[in-house]
Amino acid sequence: MNETDVLIVGAGPTGITLAASLLSQGIQAVVVDKLPSGANTSRAAAVNARTLEVLEDLDVSWRLVKAGLVAPRFTMRQGAQPLISIDFSGLPTQYPYTLMISQAETERLLEERLDELGGNVIRPKTLSDVVQDDDGVTATFDDGDTIRARYLVGADGMHSTVRRHAGIGFTGGEFAESFVLADVRVSGEAPTAEVILFYGTDGLTVLAPLPDDIFRIVAPVPDAPQVPTAPFVQHLLDTRGFGPGRVVVTELLWGSRFKIHHRVADTYRAGRLLLAGDAAHVHSPAGGQGMNLGITDAVALAAALAEVLRGGPEAALDAYSRQQRARAQQVLSLTGRLTRVSTLPRPLRPVRNAAIRLAAHIPTVRRRLAWRLSGLVNRD
Repeated sequence: MNETDVLIVGAGPTGITLAASLLSQGIQAVVVDKLPSGANTSRAAAVNARTLEVLEDLDVSWRLVKAGLVAPRFTMRQGAQPLISIDFSGLPTQYPYTLMISQAETERLLEERLDELGGNVIRPKTLSDVVQDDDGVTATFDDGDTIRARYLVGADGMHSTVRRHAGIGFTGGEFAESFVLADVRVSGEAPTAEVILFYGTDGLTVLAPLPDDIFRIVAPVPDAPQVPTAPFVQHLLDTRGFGPGRVVVTELLWGSRFKIHHRVADTYRAGRLLLAGDAAHVHSPAGGQGMNLGITDAVALAAALAEVLRGGPEAALDAYSRQQRARAQQVLSLTGRLTRVSTLPRPLRPVRNAAIRLAAHIPTVRRRLAWRLSGLVNRD
């Protein structure tokens, strides 16, 4: 039977960050994942200022910045006309921008740091059973192996096996609309220093730059195709973006369809079982908050676990649960509002756009959005 201080189930950005953070503090940690290899598609694409700040102690921030693309503005537009522009460049941080980088690249750089610290991801390893007692947790895997740990963390996504074994509820629901996601190369007028939400009469479309001249497209579409085609994405840009022919899709790299869930775990702790990342909260990608919240979960949980494993009070784990769950509820509120505003019925869209245009003249509104989207509102 293998033994460790902390067993982490799930090797996405949250799980890898947690393992690296623990190892950097001298705490034993093992991370396992059921997939035979890491993800090779983009999914999350934005790392905000607060996340870069909390990753500094892990010596990861500079690696992300080197590999990513700096976008200092977030703009809502109707066609070519700006409705409101959020400028991050004046924020009091070393990272006054959104860093655009694929989740696959973020995971690769985090795992590179984990390897440097003496850790690694054990794959494929599928959790089948969890039993906790007064002294620790015994995890059994489908290959018959067991690992004994003092604490077990579920960072294993929305359908978390750890959360199910812990008996923790996952309260929330699902938005009705389906969404298209695609990574494309384009020619034309797509800016590389700006993330754009187009609030068109025909519906919302996100146009976000990524490194290597790639652009991320996200759009709510009734009955969206399982795999969007280049002509389908081109139609979205022509009808909802700058206008016909102004941004032209030259290559479709990959695409998918997804539904948006908005849920938060009833608690992040059940004895020696803890949750972080998508196992604890899922929500709309509006505002690019999901992966960022998971990474900050990991850093906060690593600090709490290190304190407890060095003899501190277990109340530190309860404080982690309360604090990060409250932050998740704030993010769910923000992203839920952005999603509902984005998917209003067609007759209400002109009214919405007029209201956004008026709000743009209020400095407090722009400043508050900048602080929320950058994550700096969550500085301790």
